[in-house]
Amino acid sequence: MEASRQGMKPAETPSSNVFYRLFRLFTIVHPGEVTKALLLFINSFLIMFGYYQIKAVREGLLLAAHPAKIKSFLAIPQAIILIFVVKAFVKIASRYPRHILITYVTLFCISNLILFNIMNWAGVSVAIMGIVFFIWIGMYNLLIPAQFWGFANDIYSEEEGKRLFPLIAFGASLGGVVGPVVAGKIVPSFGSYGMMWVTSAVLVLCILMTWIIHNRDVREAKAAAAASGAPKVKEQPLDKSGGFRLIFKSRYLLLIALMIGLYNFINALGEFMFSSLQQKVALRVLGTAASGGADLQNYISSAFAGYQSLGSIIGLLIQLFLVSRIFRWVGVSGALLFLPVIALGGYGFATFGASLLLMKWIKAVENGTDYSLMKTARSALFLITKREEKYKAQAAIETFFVRGGDTLNALVVWFGTSAVTLSIEGFAMINVVSILIWITLTVLIIKEYKKQKARMDANPTAV
Repeated sequence: MEASRQGMKPAETPSSNVFYRLFRLFTIVHPGEVTKALLLFINSFLIMFGYYQIKAVREGLLLAAHPAKIKSFLAIPQAIILIFVVKAFVKIASRYPRHILITYVTLFCISNLILFNIMNWAGVSVAIMGIVFFIWIGMYNLLIPAQFWGFANDIYSEEEGKRLFPLIAFGASLGGVVGPVVAGKIVPSFGSYGMMWVTSAVLVLCILMTWIIHNRDVREAKAAAAASGAPKVKEQPLDKSGGFRLIFKSRYLLLIALMIGLYNFINALGEFMFSSLQQKVALRVLGTAASGGADLQNYISSAFAGYQSLGSIIGLLIQLFLVSRIFRWVGVSGALLFLPVIALGGYGFATFGASLLLMKWIKAVENGTDYSLMKTARSALFLITKREEKYKAQAAIETFFVRGGDTLNALVVWFGTSAVTLSIEGFAMINVVSILIWITLTVLIIKEYKKQKARMDANPTAV
């Protein structure tokens, strides 16, 4: 369990590594851990930075030819397609070692980005491209981070992960702040399809980082296990068990899947509430005559830019100064309760009257806490699982069940706007009830986490 520390290079000491002193400002880092943590930090930064280079392209392609509400309904085909994507991921994971798995999946994503450019050159209409690309990126932005966190879970022990995951996740938070700034400056020069080439180049760097990290980790594991003659587990493919089968066989994993799906529903419904209020305010300010015009689009885009920047800044500050400390104070399981309590207070206030300013701050704080504390905590839940569960089950949960939450949101939005007429306060009440269920699921997960951890401590070789 302490392989990475035992296999460290003697030359890597606090006095010789400037990053050691820097990282110690934010979390507890032991000598010998800095280089690998820094490499994973850079990798997580690149993944999120690359995603934000094409995130704006998604909105531009879709909204150029379709109404905004179509975004909610496209979650349904995304969830269906993800069933087959996860099955394909599991087959590759059962055949190849982890670094080859990540390489093949990433190369497939790069080939898709090249294919979108070919479709554009062939004259495929914007209406078709907008839908296809939106569905694709909705899977890409879940699968690539999920396999990264499976990789990170496989590298660290439970004790190491609790200390170092906040630092590694800060790389993703930083990428989420820097990415949109860079994208905003280069989009006019590169264009929508040129940005896909930018992301492809970033993904090539991610593959390179994966191989460097894998080789370093394997060398350290070999050095630590040389005396005992332990098998080269980290160089072996996973067994043939399926991702969904693993989830439904484990009460712990099933509870995590249900919690993440439910939270994504709550988050998406809150996003719909904010978007509706923002649209109403924009029409009131500019007048209904502006509906569909450039002035309205620019007004809403500017407002969303400010809202998203606020959430990113909040998330960055939480990741930098609070996440590692919260992990030390209440542990991984306790950290899971922070976001539902915050969300309960926010949406509870909204049931009494939901103004645009109130919803902006509710969503900004919710998203900021999600990007930082929640994502780090839910990734750390897999530190105490088996290797197959770290890759296959986590990939299934972070893709299919997340989009399942979006699908449920699409149905609720349709029902609340078409079958009946719910106010924003009515939608807020649905979220309040859902959050109470979320808290109940979290308490059950905490109990299962403690049981799972006790089993792991009693038999560490089983993980």
